[in-house]
Amino acid sequence: METLIQIGMTVLTALLSIVVLFLLEKAMGSKQVSQMTMFDYVTGITIGSVAAELATELEEPVKPLTALVVYGAAAVGISVLTSKSLKARAVVTGKPLVLLENGVIYRDNLKKARLDLSEFLTYCRIGGWFDLNQLQAAVLEHNGVVSFLPKEKDRPATPTDLDLNPKQSQVQTPFVMDGRLLADNVRQAGKEEAWVHRALLRQGYQTEKDVLLALWDGGEKLTVFPLRPESRKAGQ
Repeated sequence: METLIQIGMTVLTALLSIVVLFLLEKAMGSKQVSQMTMFDYVTGITIGSVAAELATELEEPVKPLTALVVYGAAAVGISVLTSKSLKARAVVTGKPLVLLENGVIYRDNLKKARLDLSEFLTYCRIGGWFDLNQLQAAVLEHNGVVSFLPKEKDRPATPTDLDLNPKQSQVQTPFVMDGRLLADNVRQAGKEEAWVHRALLRQGYQTEKDVLLALWDGGEKLTVFPLRPESRKAGQ
């Protein structure tokens, strides 16, 4: 009986830690790992550790719960402070470091970033730059990503360079997902379900149940992916 009680308490504290983590994540805002500052990273690890302790702390769960709230409140407070103060932002998130500019590699900035030349060259190759003569500048951002500015003569040509005026692409809207018609998306796009069915028929699909994904790009055609490789052939 005592074992069952402990299991039940563990389940309850685990659920409590999940709820608290969810609320803290909403308050702190979602970020990808590549967007995190060092403070975000350390805080996230700490909050995760405290949450794990809360899930298994049966005698005094209030202590780790309090620690979770304190860490979460501190993270939110720092976030608000850095959004309003440039000085605080520079202290917490750091400043970008120019690693290369006008053919000069700044050794002192490499030292500040704890990078050696081999690591810097690796970042360049990962970014697609194998010839440093093609780079005007390379900057280490506060989140650890290196940004590159190519020289004008070495950057990819744009339609403006070629004096072209291509039609603006639109964000594709899913009309069908996993064999189900997304009626709300169809209506918001100003289309009708019958139009979707006709568009599918033209591509050999008898019903949306044969479709894994159908995307509308603002024109008169759908980009369709079959639910099964043989779906389209069977519908033709």
